Parts: sequence; C-alpha cells; structure tokens
Amino acid sequence: MRAIRCNQYGPPDSLTLEELPDLTPDAGQVVIDVKAAAVNFPDVLIIENKYQMKPPLPFTPGAEVAGVVRAAGVGVKLAPGTRVAAYVATGGFAEQVIADASACVPLPDGADFATAAAFTLAYGTSHHAVVDRAALRPGETMLVLGAAGGVGLAAVEIGKALGARVIAAASSEEKLEVCRRFGADATINYSTEDLRERVKALTDGKGPDVIYDPVGGVYAEPAFRSIGWRGRYLVVGFANGEIPKLPLNLTLLKGASIVGVFWGDFARREPQNNAAAFAQMVGWIGEGKLKPYVSKRYNLADTAQALKDMASRRVMGKIVIEP
Repeated sequence: MRAIRCNQYGPPDSLTLEELPDLTPDAGQVVIDVKAAAVNFPDVLIIENKYQMKPPLPFTPGAEVAGVVRAAGVGVKLAPGTRVAAYVATGGFAEQVIADASACVPLPDGADFATAAAFTLAYGTSHHAVVDRAALRPGETMLVLGAAGGVGLAAVEIGKALGARVIAAASSEEKLEVCRRFGADATINYSTEDLRERVKALTDGKGPDVIYDPVGGVYAEPAFRSIGWRGRYLVVGFANGEIPKLPLNLTLLKGASIVGVFWGDFARREPQNNAAAFAQMVGWIGEGKLKPYVSKRYNLADTAQALKDMASRRVMGKIVIEP
C-alpha cells in the first residue's frame, strides 16, 4: 500500500510518499481501505513537532478517515465490506489504516466518504466546546473566530441548532459568504473592520455570551475584551501560530471564564458522553441542521499541498485526501 510518511519533523514538503506492506489487524481492530481522509490543522502541527501529541518517528499523519473495512481482528463484529468512518489520531493519509473497532461508525450505503471523513474531529470538537464546555443556551450570542474553517463552520451550525445568535468573524468576504450560507446571523471581516467596535455594535454594547476561538494570535485579546458579563471564552486552538497571553484581570472585571477545549481527551475519558454528543448531531443531520462542507479534494500525492493550504489558512470548511 502507499502511504505518506513523516520520517523527520519539518514542513509539509519534507513528507514522502512510500510503498509499505499491507496492514494486519490485532484483536479488536480493523484495517480500513481509505476512501477519504480529512485534513485538520493539528496535522500540520504534528509533522512539525509542535502538537501536544507526539507520535514516534516515522509515522503517517492523518486523523480522520472514511472507507471500507478490509479485514477484522478477533472479537470484531464489523464484517469486511462494511462502510465506516473512524478517528485514528495518525495513519490516515494512506491507502490503508488500522483503527480500533470501537472508534468506527458504520455508514449507510449512500453516504459520501469525503463528507463522512470531514465530520468526526470538526463537529466532535465544536459540539464538545459549544454544548458541553460553554453550555450555550437558546437566545444567547456566540462570536466565532476563524468561522469559515472546519471547526469554525461546525460551531456556526451547532450554535444555530441550539437556537443561539451567531456572529461569524473571518478574514475575507468570500469566507464570510460561506458563513452566511451556513447560518451566521451577522459577520465581521477582521481584515477590514475593527473587531471590538464591530462586536460592540452587533451586541448593543453587551458583548457575546460565548466566544469560540480556534485562531489565537492577535485577535484573542480584543475579542476577550469584548466578552459579555459571565461570558465563556473557548480556547480551541491556535491556527494563527501564536499562543496569546490574556490579561487575567479581564476575567475578574467581566465575571468571565476561560475554558479549555480538548476533544480528543474528552472522547477518550468520557466515551459515553461523546457517543451521546454524536447521537445528537446525527439527529441534527437528519433534520438538515448540520451539513458538513468539503471545499476541496486532493490526491494522496498532493498531501503536502493540502497541508500547506491548511497552514496558510486558505481553507474553507474541510478538505480531504482521496487515496
């Protein structure tokens, strides 16, 4: 099988496409023929040794996949030929991947593999953030930074499904148009508008109840200074590349909370709560409230370009590798 390999930490161009032996599952595992693997910002950080999870070298990046079960280990009820989506942490950018059977979600025959692959991490992260960590309520206002990205767009949809008012902030009118298509009530172009002033105007000076921040960097402090009384500031990630330093006196003045979001550990530590979250989201998909958006598809040989597009924040929604 062919696989993308990280033999040494570095930029996307340091990755190699290699021929490896076919995979064999252990007990409780399956081997999946990968039809689509979603690209996420942590994939960029992992290959550069900048992420909290540090797999030993060499490894194959890629955390989210969808495909067809090729082989099943002892004790596995999923039969070969079953269509599944799975979260695998690493190994996804390849023609085959090993997954724990417990991490696999069976897919209906008509499911699009790319859409299925794009769902797990982005929507799992955003549901955990917005529903569990922030406890966003109907009628509240949520500001989403980086709103046109994979997790940002998922947060916009989840906020609307909960009955909240959602303000989407992004860096271009093209991105904001996508946000409006997916339900954003108001938008802010923080490349051309003053973030604090625009937030103030859109909330009648009260500030948002929840701020969803997967970006970090220069927009974190002005956003946090805009938060409303008893607001919840969700620390989701640092796509800007800079981990911000927030003045803690602001939490006192605003009665506000800074709330960390780490879906991977949540799913591992609280599998029943994670399963309940996905059950709720599957229901929302059936009601048409969630529509995962795949904006571009790449060949396996073009994985480095996909990661560079992700790193440069040129991505809207989700992008996938199709081996």
